[in-house]
Amino acid sequence: QVQLIETGGGLVQSGSSLRLTCAASGRTSSISTMAWFRQAPGKEREFVGAISGRSQLRPIADSVKDRFTISREYGASKIYLQMNNLKPEDTASYVCAADAELLPGPGVKQYKYWGQGTPVTVAS
Repeated sequence: QVQLIETGGGLVQSGSSLRLTCAASGRTSSISTMAWFRQAPGKEREFVGAISGRSQLRPIADSVKDRFTISREYGASKIYLQMNNLKPEDTASYVCAADAELLPGPGVKQYKYWGQGTPVTVAS
């Protein structure tokens, strides 16, 4: 089994920055691709970005591509989401996901392991 723990969320003002971290533990040798999703109250889970095992592939959602960056600690099962110029519409619980799949993608069903999420609230 793999456990995913997200940290770094909080309450910030519009225009601020936050850096989220997702750390995997357990059978980390069984995972390759890791990803970030977000879910606002009453809405479906939304893909934010993903990263392949060696960071060559980093698809990111069009809605955040000019403000968010996903990265991965070299040789480790830990990823980051740098969020700049945050807007109220970015308010959501940000959830980390992981899978053995080599190619990172936006589909929820692709990912076997999920964290509990870290809340991000952006005040206007």
